[in-house]
Formats: sequence, C-alpha cells, structure tokens
Amino acid sequence: MEFISEELKNYLIKYCDPEDDLLKWIDRETNLKVSMPRMLSGHYQGRVLSMLSKMINPERILEIGTFTGYATLCLAEGLTKNGHIYTIDINAELEDMVKTNFSKSPLNNKIIYRIGDATKIITEIDEVFDIVFIDADKKNNGTYYNLVIDKLRSGGIIIVDNVLWSGKVLQEQIDQNTTIITNFNEMVIKDQRVEKLILPVRDGLFVIRKK
Repeated sequence: MEFISEELKNYLIKYCDPEDDLLKWIDRETNLKVSMPRMLSGHYQGRVLSMLSKMINPERILEIGTFTGYATLCLAEGLTKNGHIYTIDINAELEDMVKTNFSKSPLNNKIIYRIGDATKIITEIDEVFDIVFIDADKKNNGTYYNLVIDKLRSGGIIIVDNVLWSGKVLQEQIDQNTTIITNFNEMVIKDQRVEKLILPVRDGLFVIRKK
C-alpha cells in the first residue's frame, strides 16, 4: 500500500501537522487489537483528509466505512459549528470500540454512527452532503458512488480510497479485485458531471468534485 520510501514517508510526516493524542491512541489500539490494522488511514492520510475537509468547511459529511473511527475524526475536524458527519459500517463487532473512541473526542456530538448495510442506510438519509468519503467494500464502490452523487451538492467532493490497489492497477494480468478497482476508476473518468484526479497518497485517493 506504500509507494514511497520509508525515508520520504518520515519526511512528509515531519512536515505536516502532528496527530493529536486521541488519534495516536486509536492508531495504537487498532494495531494491537484489530485484524487488518492497515485499513486505518494513519497519520499522513489522516492529515490529508483533515485538510480537504477544512478547505471545504462542510456542514454535512457522509463516510462509508468507519473501521475504528480514525478517518471519521479527521474529517470531522473541518465541520462547521452546526455540522455533522454520518458514518456507516457493517461490522458490529467493532461498535463498542468505535463508540469508545468517539466518546473521547470533543467532536463526538457531531458524529452520527450507524451500523448496517450502507446501500440501504444511504437511501434513508435525507441530507445534501458537502463531502462523501468512500472506504468500504470495494466491490460496491460503483454502487455507493451512484447512490451518493445526487445527494452531493455542486462543488462538493467525493473521496474514494484504495484506487491504486497496491499498484496492481498497472499490471497487465490482474485479478478479480483489481478488475473491480480499475472498472470503477474507468467509470469515474468517463463521468462528465465531475472533475477528478487521483492523489498518490498511501494506496491512492480519488478526489472527485461535482460540477
């Protein structure tokens, strides 16, 4: 998932804002207690998400894929005074851990945490979003995108994680999961409703702005 050297990674982290103590704690607890901890956004990507959120200054954010809540809190940093972030995850086993993580944050009252099938929950939320962050089951990236595009305001952004898929998108012979990623990327690049670019941050962030 990393495309740069450890030395350059450390340099980039040195010259961005530090994590707060809660984010450090969530990172540590995730690595100690949760399987596949690499799914956590981490320091540098977290600061990218925070910066994008602060630039948009959103009133409403939708996150699809909470995991342990690290990215949720990073995105929430940019919310307006009366803003909220809806975050959805299918994994009920992490619910207690995530709620504990959120409870330690002063942003807790801005977070609406839902457990269940995102394809159903999204249709139930009657909101217009400024930012949507998609970081869940990759086979449904296209489904999520199509569900949220009409709920996104003009000028709002969709951010999709893992669109470089550990560099496998460059291989001539690709597996089924990589095909899913490349098909989604092709779908986005053909969508004339949006402006788009991929940032080579960690495993690739597709930043998509609705015209």
